[in-house]
This record gives sequence, C-alpha cells and structure tokens, in this order.
Amino acid sequence: MKVVCVGGGPASLYLSILLKAQDPARDISVHEKNPAGSTYGWGVTYWPAMLDTLMAHDAPSARALAERSARWSDGVAHVRDLVTVHHGDEGFAVGRHELLRILAERATDLGVSVHFGRTVTPGDPLLDADLVVAGDGARSTLREQHADHFGTRITAGRNRFIWLGTTKVFRSFTFAFVETEHGWLWSYGYGFDGEHSTCIVECAPATWTGLGLDTMEREEALRLLEKLLAAPLEGHPLIGRTDVEGPAQWQTFPTVTNRVWSRDNLVLIGDAAHTTHYSIGAGTTLAMQDAMSLAAALRTPGPLSPALRAYERERKRALLPQQSAARHSAHWYENLPRYVGLEPHQMFALLGQRHSPLLPYVPPQLYYRVDRAIERTQALRSLKRWLGPRLARVLQKD
Repeated sequence: MKVVCVGGGPASLYLSILLKAQDPARDISVHEKNPAGSTYGWGVTYWPAMLDTLMAHDAPSARALAERSARWSDGVAHVRDLVTVHHGDEGFAVGRHELLRILAERATDLGVSVHFGRTVTPGDPLLDADLVVAGDGARSTLREQHADHFGTRITAGRNRFIWLGTTKVFRSFTFAFVETEHGWLWSYGYGFDGEHSTCIVECAPATWTGLGLDTMEREEALRLLEKLLAAPLEGHPLIGRTDVEGPAQWQTFPTVTNRVWSRDNLVLIGDAAHTTHYSIGAGTTLAMQDAMSLAAALRTPGPLSPALRAYERERKRALLPQQSAARHSAHWYENLPRYVGLEPHQMFALLGQRHSPLLPYVPPQLYYRVDRAIERTQALRSLKRWLGPRLARVLQKD
C-alpha cells in the first residue's frame, strides 16, 4: 500500500508513524511545503489523559514528547488589578517546533520518507498513490479542489486574536483581562520549554480598531500590548512571528466543517477536516486522534471506501462534544462584558464553565450560585456530569 500525506503537521506525521508501525512494508511519504524547522505557533497544549493515549499507541514518540514538555498546575486570572487562583488544573505544553521534530524523527526512524520544502498541489504526479491524505491545514488546497463534494464550510469568528511568544515563563495557565478605554482585551499564557511561553491576545473588533491595532506596524503593536499586559508579563517582552514582515498578524478564527471527509482515495485529516476554537486547547490533540482513528480503520487489509467511511463516522461522533465546547467557549469570550463585572473568583469559576450550553441563558450570578450548590452535593454533581454532554448534543442538533 502506497500512502502519500500532504502537509507535515501532527496529524500527517502521527498517521505515518502508526501506519508504518502496523505494516513496515507500506510505502509512506509525508510532504511539507515549508522548510524543516520553519513552523510557527509557539507552544501547543495537551492534557494528562492524552499522554496516556499516546503511550498506548506509540510509546517511543510518547516518551520523547513527555521528556520535552512543560507541565503546569493551577489556573491564574488577572482581572483588572486583582488576581485569583484556581487550584487543581493540570496540563502539558510543548513547543510546536519540538513536537514536529519528535514526530518527524520517529517517522523517519520507522522508514517513512519525510520531505520538507515540497509543495504538492492537485495534479502533482506525487499524488499517484493508493491513499492520499490531505493534512494540509484549514485552507487545504487538496480539499478546495473538490469543495462542493466535501461540503466545506468555513465560518470566521467575530473577535480578533494574535498568537505571540514571550520570555515570561508562566508556571500556571494564566489569563489576563484588561479594561481599556475602547473595551476589554485579554490574553492566555502558558509556558512550553522552560524559557518561553505562548501568549495569545484577543479582543472584540471595536477594541481592535479603537486601539489602532488594525493599522499598527508589528513592533508598535507589540509595545502597546506589553504595556497593557504589564502585570502578567512582569516586564518581559512579547515576540511576534519572524517569518513574515509588515503589520502584526491579527486573525479571526476559521471554524472549518465538512459534510463528508473522503472522495475516492483522498481523505481529510486534522484542520483540513475540522477546526475547534483555540480557547479549548484541543486542536493538536484532535488532529492526532484523527490519525489514531484512521490508522485503526486501515489496520485490516480490505477495500478502502468502507474503511474511510468508518473513520469518518467514528471521528464525527467523537468530535460532537468538543465542537460544542469550542463553540460555547468562543461565544463566552465574544460576550465577555456579560461576565467580567463579577467578582474575580466568580468570573473565573464561570470561565471554567464556559462550555455549558445553559450559561448564555441564565443570569451569571444565578448560574454561579446554582453551580456552587450543585458542586457541594455528590448526587447533583454526578447528574450534572451525565447531563451536560447530552444536553449539548440536543442543542447542537437544534
């Protein structure tokens, strides 16, 4: 079986590892348009349960990942001049560059041909394979050639955000909410390599234009954001992308969905198939879970179409709660003024509840009091855990 993976992200690389480990005789190649080591994105997050899952699927790459990851505990929120802490939160982060290096080296060790600096477009002779995997991101060119067939839909979020780095090493997952004369601006920060942290900054469109961030050159924008986020940054600088020039790289988040995920021998994986808002920190995990599911569907030799349909069914079902959580999380931030007037500890509690489909419809103070009462009662707490995902599925269907 010859497999060609287009795009050298976590989904493609991890799929190549799993497929080659299943059957060393497979001819598998991965083609990434960018040069080796040129990725951006700073750090990516994952959670303890994911590390256990990775260990069960490919222990060598999981061990290498664990060794190179930073671990945080607790969540910290700066709200105006106040700070509140939520104990018990725990997660991991690793530099995106380091993650891709680990996966590429493991794939190469297994015999996968990994190529960098090679753009593969529709009609390229390289695509003559038994299976072509479109892992070329949210703006996949292989998918766009057949967008009508896939039923691709891309919806832009309302808020503006920018993905930055900083030399401030956050030991906890750190939020900061800053009130400006043009509205609220906030950041998400987490360390990933012992020397740097990711710092994502987000704001509403009116705040973005009111502060002049829509027209500022990159360095000017960074200096303004450093001033606004002085408390959590503690004097450390913000770092922008070095692979592009010109204005600061502000974006709106593209939510990608597809009606179907395969066409003949072409299959979508990772961001080419679906995206989930960055505020739930699940993009990399979901992409690698796609790879696990597709590899499992291809484990037994047989016709390709049933295997690809089985992969699609499994992943669409598994993604429902994640997509619901991402949608509600993005909505929470888009409606930040509804919650930011609460006491910081109350706001932080509702920040942790932002995935709830009920939260937008219940007064925040009332929701907080009811939720605290539920958490103090074991039976009600169990009911809440059981009911939440089911209610989310019902509302999503509506």
